[in-house]
Amino acid sequence: METEVTKEKLKDYASKLMFDMEDSEYETLAEEFKILLKQMDVIGNIENIKDVEPMTFPFKNFDATLREDEVGDYLTVSEVLQNSKHEVNDQVKVPRVVDED
Repeated sequence: METEVTKEKLKDYASKLMFDMEDSEYETLAEEFKILLKQMDVIGNIENIKDVEPMTFPFKNFDATLREDEVGDYLTVSEVLQNSKHEVNDQVKVPRVVDED
């Protein structure tokens, strides 16, 4: 499964997400991705791993209680859009950041 994450790919992704880093930071991040991908390969090779239910929390918390949802004050569409530079059909328009591969 290992896919190489190169500095060039990271720069391309960063550009699409409209941020940039120093070259040394891209190199460090690429090295960290190499480690992560190796770890994912190791985990993927564990026997019967597909039969294990994914965890959402490291341990069960039987004492946890969730608050009730309550309707409160909310912003109108015009209030939400008042600081937006671009809007279309009452929605904030943002640059596309995902390629269709």
